[in-house]
Amino acid sequence: MILAGDIGGTKTTLALLSKDEQGLVALQQEQTFSSIEFPEFDELLDKFLPADVKVDSACFGVAGPVIGQRCEPTNLPWQLDAETLKKTLRTDRVRLLNDLEAMALGMLCLDPKDWVELNPNAKLQAGNMAVIAAGTGLGEAILYWDGARHHPIATEGGHCDFAAQTVQQDQLSNFLRKKYNGHVSFERLVSGMGFGNIYDFLAENRFAPPCPAVPDCSPSVYGCDRNAIISRLGINGEDPLCTETIRIFVELYGAEAGNLALKSFATGGVFIGGGIGPKIRSALESGKFIEAFKAKGRFSGFLDTVSVKLSLNPRTPLMGAISYFG
Repeated sequence: MILAGDIGGTKTTLALLSKDEQGLVALQQEQTFSSIEFPEFDELLDKFLPADVKVDSACFGVAGPVIGQRCEPTNLPWQLDAETLKKTLRTDRVRLLNDLEAMALGMLCLDPKDWVELNPNAKLQAGNMAVIAAGTGLGEAILYWDGARHHPIATEGGHCDFAAQTVQQDQLSNFLRKKYNGHVSFERLVSGMGFGNIYDFLAENRFAPPCPAVPDCSPSVYGCDRNAIISRLGINGEDPLCTETIRIFVELYGAEAGNLALKSFATGGVFIGGGIGPKIRSALESGKFIEAFKAKGRFSGFLDTVSVKLSLNPRTPLMGAISYFG
């Protein structure tokens, strides 16, 4: 049996699969849990796994840095250790991957129906690929091309410095420096929290009157998903402040995707993952995203033909974990 998992701060999805003599994989069971309901990962495993199951291999994508096959998920009190899991699962074939590393592998498994091409000038080319995913945070990964196959490389690139490119972005950066004690990363803008940060900046600068439908609460308040409300109103054009928030968000998302493409020399293309992309698909397809992606001065020509695909499949990280051991 193959055990695979997508472990996040909000939810964890586990899957158990069988593999026949011809190598065909069949899903036996899959379940999604609220991560915070379990003090330890082992308790979640016990609830999911049948008592008599024999696990041959296990791979987990985890939302946090994996160092020496150990990981403390960024937003969970768990401690995951591959050596400990080998004993628990009674198999030597256990691997922990950063969640974006797993997502990158999953991107290689997608069918054409699972993605949308955002660059009208895209040309199919071999080479490195890049993966960027805005969700709760901003994840980034690289798929290194060795001439025969791709190898995933985890990064923490979403925490790199935000670099303003317009007067408005200069003002936005100054606004957030005060809020975050001097350092502003791209994750503060291109992630769920980014909607609230951009909206508050625009409101303070009186771009338009505050929207009565947007509550004045933090994302930590139960039942108050302020960022989702801003995103929904903006994508539907229901409020000027929220609409401008979406425009800036897309502009910055495209700019950072272009940065990652240059840093990884992603001639093979860029994949857009994460939960936010499909929800703002119309804005990403409007042309503003790809315009910001290509706006790199002397390297605009290089990026002009790089493929940029939006993934529509939410199971991509799980698919990567499933595929890890072949």
